[in-house]
Amino acid sequence: MESWPWPSGGAWLLVAARALLQLLRADLRLGRPLLAALALLAALDWLCQRLLPPLAALAVLAATGWIVLSRLARPQRLPVATRAVLITGCDSGFGKATAKKLDVLGFTVLATVLDLNSPGALELRACCSPRLKLLQMDLTKPADISRVLEFTKAHTASTGLWGLVNNAGQNILVADAELSPVSTFRSCMEVNFFGTLEMTKGLLPLLRHSSGRIVTVSSPAGDMPFPCLAAYGTSKAAVALLMDTFSCELLPWGVKVSVIQPACFKTEAVKDMDQWEERKRQLLANLPRELLQAYGSSQASRSRNQTVLSAQLLLRDGYCRHRCQPCDVMAGHTGCRWEQALPAQANWICWA
Repeated sequence: MESWPWPSGGAWLLVAARALLQLLRADLRLGRPLLAALALLAALDWLCQRLLPPLAALAVLAATGWIVLSRLARPQRLPVATRAVLITGCDSGFGKATAKKLDVLGFTVLATVLDLNSPGALELRACCSPRLKLLQMDLTKPADISRVLEFTKAHTASTGLWGLVNNAGQNILVADAELSPVSTFRSCMEVNFFGTLEMTKGLLPLLRHSSGRIVTVSSPAGDMPFPCLAAYGTSKAAVALLMDTFSCELLPWGVKVSVIQPACFKTEAVKDMDQWEERKRQLLANLPRELLQAYGSSQASRSRNQTVLSAQLLLRDGYCRHRCQPCDVMAGHTGCRWEQALPAQANWICWA
């Protein structure tokens, strides 16, 4: 069939104009998705020239190009002047990095730390703006939680709280489930589940008022069994299911709930091998004799080897690299589960 060059040229001109406009507004995502979209349009152009009349070809190509570029548009950024975000567990790791990032973006950040004089807290106080407020909180102490809740309500009463990042968590032991004391399971649940639950429930009135966002850091260990991580994994599975439930229940108020399951990174807590050695020593010292005999000292020491091997395989400082910058977490299109090889909690707060 005869081909018509002018519909193709007209459609590509419209697509180019739209793409240029988006580029000038920094509103176009570059990279593989854009290349794939251009390849799709080229293939569609070839088909339209051979199968459709000129006007139909022009309409199909122009409409497809417009839709594709719309899908490649960056989510609209929120005005941040009146946006407040509370982040738990900012002494180190993801929490500290998230607090610094959101402060740079212009948010009012309420950052909780275990110790106001910890190195992480001092770093935040030194490098962040006066908008960032440091709050001491231990998630195992109801009095600390109540004090932080009251402070947050008093300082966000007029605008509501825009975002809650449940980042605080702990894993105090790497060992087989049978070798792990029941107190280890209770301790992980107290921080990773019950502490997160109490914080979230306490702040829901503010989050409903602002149709805000809840971001909770879980773990792949909550989705699949990892040897020697039974206590940690069960607590993360519980909090992930809780947030999935909140995601459904809070839809009428426009509150969006996300669960992030980042891969393993060499955060400060993970890199401290001395603490893992001490915990392993305490574990072996307190094991019942019959259990130690059944497992053998070499098998009981497997937790130490597992920890060392894991630490060697972890991604190093990934959250500080440009390609691993936390992004898109608080987007309007946010899904409920994000399983990524990078921490993604920070910038999701700044998308509409």
